[in-house]
Amino acid sequence: MISFTEWLSESLATLRSGDRSLPARLARPLYYVYVAGFLSLTRHLPYGTNVYERDWDLLIILDACRVDALREVADEYDFITEVESMRSVGSTSFEWLNHTFTNDYLDEVRRTAHVTGNGYTDRVFGEGGETGAAAIPFGPSEYDVVDPEDFGYLEELWRTDVGDEWMVGEDDRTRRHPRHTTERAIDVARTVDSDRQIVHYLYPHDPYPLVGEELWRPFDALKSGTASREEVWEAYLDTLRFVLDDVAVLLENVDAETVAITADHGEAFGEYGFYRHVIGCPLPCMRNVPWVETTATDEGTCEPTASAPETGDDTVAVEERLEQLGYL
Repeated sequence: MISFTEWLSESLATLRSGDRSLPARLARPLYYVYVAGFLSLTRHLPYGTNVYERDWDLLIILDACRVDALREVADEYDFITEVESMRSVGSTSFEWLNHTFTNDYLDEVRRTAHVTGNGYTDRVFGEGGETGAAAIPFGPSEYDVVDPEDFGYLEELWRTDVGDEWMVGEDDRTRRHPRHTTERAIDVARTVDSDRQIVHYLYPHDPYPLVGEELWRPFDALKSGTASREEVWEAYLDTLRFVLDDVAVLLENVDAETVAITADHGEAFGEYGFYRHVIGCPLPCMRNVPWVETTATDEGTCEPTASAPETGDDTVAVEERLEQLGYL
């Protein structure tokens, strides 16, 4: 949020807290002054490569996927032959949305069918953009983003509630299975007339649904020392494999001559004191994203059963859904 008062209040609270070292307490408010300047600059001078500048028919977004992580598992998947690197236009989802779906690319957006589970679409499309929950003292109050109706087709999967058959995890530690996104994407590819399609998966973004309670919030465990970097990294790779298994299903059930697999942003595992991903960060671990090119052919191996949002499920509160998906 853009608020000098809130930034000052949060900064004073940080400085008075005793759970961090003094340099760390000083660094946080100063970082958000830098972020304010960075966002003000990049509002008018783009930083990174917009995906619409690349050639693709089907674009698959793996939320928070690092380049080195995808390279580490690449030989396990026939559709990944070479993992290139590209600088993203954002180090968070909302920053990526702000700078990707702008009116400069309105013609391309109108030709795009977008199937997404990322909840920040509500705060970006039609609302003039979003800067996140952390307060910054100044910066752009809005972005030149498109409206929801500007898309050739937009399906926001996160808006709908689903049954237990689409969930994965145990007890209260559950998330939506990537197969739900896959089936909706297949159905849209077969029934919606569009020149381009974007499919935005929520994984490997945390929480990690295949692990126990001790790694459910992996970066809290990593920062507190209750889990090692190796343990969290392996859980992250397993979560990446979890979504790539579904990408394989998608690729054999849609027709696309040019498929690109990338990410909205990367992830930090303690580099320079950063964890997860934060807005305006230039670190390669957050800013560089993979770029993989392949093809897809509809072999008819999957018949979707997941219904479209408007044909069955009830819309749920935005904040509730974002929390369940791990964004809050």
